[in-house]
Order: sequence, then structure tokens, then C-alpha cells
Amino acid sequence: MDKEKRPEHSKRFFVVLLIISTTLGGVGQFLFKAAFSGAGIIAAVFIAGLIAYGISTLMYFYALGRMHLSWAYSFGGISYIVASVLAGLSLGEAISPVRWVGILLIAVGTAIIGLS
Repeated sequence: MDKEKRPEHSKRFFVVLLIISTTLGGVGQFLFKAAFSGAGIIAAVFIAGLIAYGISTLMYFYALGRMHLSWAYSFGGISYIVASVLAGLSLGEAISPVRWVGILLIAVGTAIIGLS
């Protein structure tokens, strides 16, 4: 389909797409960690991580082909937030107050760029 006939999506669509994509990326990283944390690799958890990460990548490529790199790439910080929170809640990893401040700054920065 040529560019003139391709439906254009709103900026809101790409914000939601990038949030879902980066959230899936963070979930994928969490699942990789969970799969390798035990005595051996948990194959089902590892495969679930690959699937989440793969879908995340495909969604990101779609958005990247239609948006400015400097705008789309900024949403990558969301994956850090998701992975950190999941690691703290599910794996019992300590998240220091300084790290929480960093996570908050990433969230605020991503929101500012998303609104720009």
C-alpha cells in the first residue's frame, strides 16, 4: 500500500502502542530473569519472555517506521520502570529510595516527551 493510501494514526495511537511495546519489553526482561533465577532454566517462562520481547520489538519497529526516533526512543524508559517494579514486587529485589526517585524522573520525562 503506498503512503498516500495508508491510513494515518493519531499521536495517541502511537503513545499507546509504545507504552504497550515497552511494557511488554519490561515484562520480557522480568521473565528472562525469573527463568534463569532458579537452579535451572525454566523453559516455559523463558519462552514466554521471548514471546513478550518479540511482540514488543515488532510493535516498536512499526512505530519507529512512522514516528521520529527521538520521540519514540524516549518511551524505552518505561521498560526500566516495569522491570524494576516487577523485580521488587515478585523477586524481592530491593529498590532503594534513590532508585525510586530515578524511576519517578523517568516516568515524568517520558510523559513530558509523550506530550510534546
